[in-house]
Amino acid sequence: MSPLAGRTPQRLRTHERWLAELTAIPTASGREDRVIEWVLTWVRRRRRSIGVAADPAGNLFLHQGPVTARTGRIPAHRPLLITAHLDHPAFVLREVLDARRVRMEFRGGVHDPYFEGAALEIVDRSERSRGAKVIAFDGKAKPFKQVTAEVRGGTRGLDLGDIGRWALPRPRVVKRGGSRLIETHACDDLAAVAAALACFDSVAGRRGFEHVGVLLTVAEEVGFIGAIATARVGGVPRDARLICLENSRSFTESPIGAGAILRVGDRLSVFSPALTNRLGEIYLDHQKRDPSFRFQRKLMPGGACEATAFAAYGFESTCLCLPLGNYHNMVDIDGVLGGTQPAKLGPEFISLDDFHGLVVMLLIAAARLDGAEVPTLRERMELIYAESKSVVAALA
Repeated sequence: MSPLAGRTPQRLRTHERWLAELTAIPTASGREDRVIEWVLTWVRRRRRSIGVAADPAGNLFLHQGPVTARTGRIPAHRPLLITAHLDHPAFVLREVLDARRVRMEFRGGVHDPYFEGAALEIVDRSERSRGAKVIAFDGKAKPFKQVTAEVRGGTRGLDLGDIGRWALPRPRVVKRGGSRLIETHACDDLAAVAAALACFDSVAGRRGFEHVGVLLTVAEEVGFIGAIATARVGGVPRDARLICLENSRSFTESPIGAGAILRVGDRLSVFSPALTNRLGEIYLDHQKRDPSFRFQRKLMPGGACEATAFAAYGFESTCLCLPLGNYHNMVDIDGVLGGTQPAKLGPEFISLDDFHGLVVMLLIAAARLDGAEVPTLRERMELIYAESKSVVAALA
């Protein structure tokens, strides 16, 4: 039975609940522990079919080891790893200056104008949340930008490593332009984590899918640190194929609500062509079978992706992504950088249809990537050659 058969309305609502919960969790590069605990709890509820291991950098590998060990099944295909990162741009507390002020560094990429006078939320180890405001900003500090913030109610109970983030409303689902959107703190990349788990939940323990696993990385927002670490020390099987999931800034030519995206490259590189092309062939074939299936194929140059990092270390990798609004919580980036609009911060947002479509794309890849029913690009070229070579006299 196809893994798509289990996508009942109840399951879709469950996936949306995971999406809302994950994207609301405070997280930062090197401080992903709250998201990690959510994932570990999710795995414990599925311990008969899913196992988990952490590498020295703190990346999580979700595998089907318990099933394989119990049944003796050997995967028939090369490993397929679905990857996503566990962090989002945020502040990390570095020093309590006095009874009202703290110094924090910002780990991630946000343009300078957005920091001036920004309202923040700081979450301490006991999950207490308190408001704060940026009163000084140093955009040239190294290795990360720094702010001084005044804390409402005082600094008692705050400690080094506490997470600060922009003060934003709670996640909500809204209808806009005929689409259902979720507005939330951190789609990038926790929406992708939700999609990876939704796919894995559907295939784990099923015959024929033993080769599928999930890799959740740390510290992506400060330079792919988790991905590079595991690539350097051999944490990823050398013959693995990696489908890296992202949330990438939407442009006019990559609209929100038009489908999740097969991303062929980013601002740094073009991804592994054989894997990218193979996925494109499979998705086009699926679209012929099911006209309701929608996807986009785009470059998405608005940022960089872990697929670039893995490819740089010799792995076959590509990316599927969700078109994202308010990238890194920045409203109207072009207007702000062009000097025509004031800097405002807002929730990131994605289309729920795009999110569900991304899960479908992952399930299709898991089921059909190694199948022979869709001709490869080379096979298509050979067919064209055989049919039309006679027009060249020397080849007739």
